[in-house]
Amino acid sequence: MRQVRDRLAEPLRVAIAGRLKAGKSTLVNALIGRRVAPTAVGECTRVVTRFRYGTADRVEVVGRDGSRASLPLDDDGMIPQRLGRGAARIAYVDVTLTSEKLRDLTVVDTPGLASADTQVSARAAAELGEPTAPFDADIDADSAAEVAAAEAVVYVFTQAVRTDDVHALDAFRAASARLASSPINALGVLGKIDTIGGVADPWPVAGPLAEQQAALLARTVSQVVPVVGLLAETAEAGRLTAADCAALKELAVLPGDQLQVLLASADLFRSRPAPVGVPQRERLLALLDLYGIGFALAQLAAQPQLGTGDLVRRLILASGLPRLRDSVDRSLRWRADAIKAGWALSRLERLAGHAGERRDREVLRDATEQVLRDPAYHRLRLLEAAQRVATGRVELPVAWERELTRLATSDDPRTVLGLPQAGTAELAAAAVEAAGRWRVYAVAGAGPAQARVAQVAHRGFHLLAQSLRAAPEGLR
Repeated sequence: MRQVRDRLAEPLRVAIAGRLKAGKSTLVNALIGRRVAPTAVGECTRVVTRFRYGTADRVEVVGRDGSRASLPLDDDGMIPQRLGRGAARIAYVDVTLTSEKLRDLTVVDTPGLASADTQVSARAAAELGEPTAPFDADIDADSAAEVAAAEAVVYVFTQAVRTDDVHALDAFRAASARLASSPINALGVLGKIDTIGGVADPWPVAGPLAEQQAALLARTVSQVVPVVGLLAETAEAGRLTAADCAALKELAVLPGDQLQVLLASADLFRSRPAPVGVPQRERLLALLDLYGIGFALAQLAAQPQLGTGDLVRRLILASGLPRLRDSVDRSLRWRADAIKAGWALSRLERLAGHAGERRDREVLRDATEQVLRDPAYHRLRLLEAAQRVATGRVELPVAWERELTRLATSDDPRTVLGLPQAGTAELAAAAVEAAGRWRVYAVAGAGPAQARVAQVAHRGFHLLAQSLRAAPEGLR
């Protein structure tokens, strides 16, 4: 009981999953507002790492035998590359940080959604005549457990997931099914969009590409958000200093043709004559890469008096991270709370069947039955039904599937009913009509599995209509 209570009180747990070098750790650093997760492949990137809020910065290596060993952060404020024992003997690394962004969010960085030797994976795929999948089948057990235990999952991939890569998408879905995730609690991140070749501004390309990937991965993620991970990490972690901004201002006053040559490639940016020294230029590349440098120079050329803080805020917007945060907050957070509540109720029901004392069993059964009778509990049934449909276990016509997903994953009646300008009376009538349609579908034309889902949807729209009728003075 205490374990169930404690888990309900925990912050939202988000697992970050993806291939090696997809940019997972960079995204983790951006989300927690600290550059603490190493981004270069090393010993510490081969184990699961949990980041949560604490009153002091602390790193603990938790062994498979339950032992704990404390380590200090390294001189750069990051998890040390060497953890003092082999990865095979480590269950996970527990990191507590004073970052305010972790007060209501626990972030889990997973290492194991790809082979540790990507060259071996590539050779094997070539021999089999199959393209490399976004997630390999042999995910390690620790990563699988962490992703399955999370209330929300963020999959990070690059533009390497191609539209015609049927094998890759099948592997993606298969991995997701094993990890107990679905579009109800999963987002996709199209990372490193600044590396899209041949374009100075990646956003006009990244937007349509992300939408295309979202359509292809509809059985796996609810949406795909494009992000410039390095830019997000640098800006959110406060790594851009006043000295960096001053160096950028020196470069911003150069003639346009000189800047064009400098920004043509990383090698030219390092080697061409410029008023800023090579070490500083190397630092700017490490912090911003060419896209971020070009964006910053354009901002400073238009407004030479722009301060460091204002420039950082613009870099955050240019990274795409605010949209990802909004998606996590608006979409995943409240869905995840419902998922967590459903998990807790199932645990309590199981306890009620196995409690040693009869009196204990009766108390638990009475309490859970009271919760199950509450109309609010139906939201959990809706999420379960939508999850079965979203993963393809129960097939519905596309329009019906979309309506069920809206009903299960939104608390805005206008969004659910697809009537953005409607008033209360019109919304209530539409909810009654939808309830009737689902009831007819349940008793005529649906198979047993579809009928069960349709009955849940019918009840959901019936409850929505009741709440709309009871809304005072119209819905606002």
